[in-house]
Amino acid sequence: MSRGIVVLATAAAAAAAAPLPVQLTFAIVGLGGVGMVHGAGDLAVVAPAWRRTFVIVYGVVSLATLLWWTADPAMALPAFLVASAIHFGIENAPKGGIGERFAHGAGLIAAPAALHSADYAALLHAAGGQASTITGYGPLLAGVGGLAGMALLLLASTRRDARLAGGACALLVLPPLIGFTVGFLLLHALPQTDMRRDRLGHTSTIAYLRAVTPIMAAAFVLGGVTILLLSRFDPSGVRGLFAGIAALAMPHLLVTPFFEQRGRETRLALAGGE
Repeated sequence: MSRGIVVLATAAAAAAAAPLPVQLTFAIVGLGGVGMVHGAGDLAVVAPAWRRTFVIVYGVVSLATLLWWTADPAMALPAFLVASAIHFGIENAPKGGIGERFAHGAGLIAAPAALHSADYAALLHAAGGQASTITGYGPLLAGVGGLAGMALLLLASTRRDARLAGGACALLVLPPLIGFTVGFLLLHALPQTDMRRDRLGHTSTIAYLRAVTPIMAAAFVLGGVTILLLSRFDPSGVRGLFAGIAALAMPHLLVTPFFEQRGRETRLALAGGE
């Protein structure tokens, strides 16, 4: 077991036994500090000719997401959860069938509700505001999440995949904020960071981090400002955390794949014309 995984497991265990403010801090550090590292390489994977347009569209989607969450969090929350589940399913199991992709997507979003339905509902209520109706689907989310979590454990056992087993156990057993953070890191963010690092030709994660530092700094500023702005609506910081993550994640989910596809099409067209 790597030292990083030991540190993560120790910190998660300590945070799980702590009150909500400590759990929220763990989530902010885990999701914002570590979890978004792979997304910081988005600009680098876009063809140079498309980068100016990409930055503009990326910024517009991010701002629109933030404004939508501020104006109507009750609708923004379920839209974000569905988009995230689809993204996780596709990227975590790129070669998997529909069942495996569903397990990954639904597992990351809903598995924390299986054994912690009351805490999960409280988080969604804080994130979506008084008008949110998603908490009414708590039993459905708990059932789907439990099945998805068990499917991930079965896959882990069949493939002898310790990372998958650890992520699935965290999603099911730990309190929702802690479980999602650990599951997100183990099953999505850390593997995707490794893939992004290798794709960009960096010889180490440190070299990759140095290359994406400016983007990471901008993301930290945006996330911090979002949490501060929305603290007036939800002093706990939960809504600000969700909104900040969404403002950074939605363009990563929607804009980056489009421009990557355009880049692939351009390369194929140029290759075909030679």
